[in-house]
Order: sequence, then structure tokens, then C-alpha cells
Amino acid sequence: MERGADGVLVVTFNTRGGPFRFSAVEHAAFVDAFAAIGRDRDNKVVILTGAGGDWIADIDFASFGDVSDPDRWSRVHDEGTQVLENLLNIRVPVICAVEGRAWVHTEYCLTANVVVAGHGATFHDAPHFAGGIVPGDGIFTAWSYWAGPGRAQAWLLSPAPISAETARDWGVVAEVTAKGGAVARARELAAAWLRAPEVTRRDTRVHFVQPLKERIARETGYGLALEGASAAALVKAGREQTREQGK
Repeated sequence: MERGADGVLVVTFNTRGGPFRFSAVEHAAFVDAFAAIGRDRDNKVVILTGAGGDWIADIDFASFGDVSDPDRWSRVHDEGTQVLENLLNIRVPVICAVEGRAWVHTEYCLTANVVVAGHGATFHDAPHFAGGIVPGDGIFTAWSYWAGPGRAQAWLLSPAPISAETARDWGVVAEVTAKGGAVARARELAAAWLRAPEVTRRDTRVHFVQPLKERIARETGYGLALEGASAAALVKAGREQTREQGK
């Protein structure tokens, strides 16, 4: 996290300074991180972005442990709902600046008021349906909110990368910049927004995000319960296959 004198906070997802590989460590840490960002009134605008030319491109599934264990999934369930709730509780305008691959947890990005993507950026849901689990962690809610439920369902059932330009046509991306220009454009937008009175800026975010916030609160806990059941079934099928191969 880096905040300038103007109060613009840039949050850069990274793994040891390079492209971010999402794991259970961050799944837990993000709960407190986004809560702290939302509480800090010195943050005037928030920009979410990624390091090394990607937004979030990969996930370490093994780090989550045995997801068929109810105790383990209960933690995943709690963190998954809290991360989104805390992102949506950030009470200043949020911009998501995407470069490269946004292939994991794009619902985090879609809690922003504006998504800016560099040319060559791609959006994808790599972990869920193609991997055998329900897209229940808020990704359907977020994409259906911005792109429409029919388009979101078709894409999540047949997941494949879509370009920044396609995401713009779907209403998800607001602007497409030259490659590498997303953060710079986000900073330009932030500077313009800072000219508004602080109460106006804060309350506009609160007003604009409320419909999505209500849907996330209503749908994500249920969706994650379904995702947990499908993850347990996947683990069970893998164990049965291993036993059959061992005979």
C-alpha cells in the first residue's frame, strides 16, 4: 500500500514484488487489510492494481488445505464473505486498474466504481466451473450486476478469457488505455475526483455501491455454501479415483 500526500491510496497485489499468486494467506489477510482501508479517513480515493504486468493471474489451491473438511470450509466461507463486505465498506471512490491477466477473484475488481484496463488485459474465471466447483464466491453476483445475468451465466459456464475491449462492451470496463497506462489513467481520474468536497465524494461512493452491496450481502454466503459442497464432492471423487487406481 502506498499513499501520496493527496490521500490517493494505491493497493498493489503482489507476491514478493512480482505478479501475484493468490493463496490462503492473502484470503485471510485481505479481511483485515480492506477493513483497515475503509476505516482510515486519510484515504481519499483507492486504486486497486497488480504488480508485474498482471492483476491476479494464478491461485495456489493447495494452500487452502482439505476443503472437504467442514471446519476448514467454514473459515473459507467466513473470509470470503468478509473480504467482499469490507471492500464494499470502503467509503471513498475506488478504481480498479487492470493490466495483463485478471483471471482470479475479479469480483474484487468489480467492487470498484470504475474499472480501467490497459490494452491487452484479459478477464477470466479460471478457478471455478472449469475446475469443477460452483462460482459461488461473489463472482456471479458481481458480473451479473455489471454485465447482466444472461451474459454472466453463459461466460461462467463456458469460461474463457475475454479482452478488455469486450469487457468494456459488456459494461464492466469503463475505459481501455494503452498497455501499461491503467494506473496512470486511474491517478488522473482520482485527481479530478479530489476536487469534489470530501463529504460529497464519500457519500457518492456510498450511494453508488449500495445496490451491489445489498446483492453481495444477500447472495454470497449462500453461494459460498454451494461452492463448499461442490469442493467437497470434488475431493471425494478424487479420493475414490485414487482408491480405484490403487486396486
